[in-house]
Parts: sequence; structure tokens; C-alpha cells
Amino acid sequence: MKNPSIKCDVVSCKHNMDSEHFCTLDCISVGTHEANPTVPECTDCLSFEKKSGSGCCG
Repeated sequence: MKNPSIKCDVVSCKHNMDSEHFCTLDCISVGTHEANPTVPECTDCLSFEKKSGSGCCG
């Protein structure tokens, strides 16, 4: 079931509801891979789980 509060375009995530671009989780965890994040690209969805059979980013 989609969570209308969490939009997601990451189709390789098993929690993504492909047909509507929403997450199916009740909540997500967001973190960073930078010591001092300054732009959105420095953040990560720590709830991401690769969908079985999906390719990976190049």
C-alpha cells in the first residue's frame, strides 16, 4: 500500500510502488555519506533495499 507522504522515483527499490511513484513503507530513515552535507546529493535513503532482479546504477 502506498504511503502518500513519501514520494519515490527509485524504481530499483523494493519499497517503491512503481505505478504511482510512492514508497510503501510507513516511514523511512534518511542519512548521509558526508561529514558535512551541504546539498541534497549528500543524503541517502537508508531504508533502500534493492528490488530482486533489478539492475544497478552505472
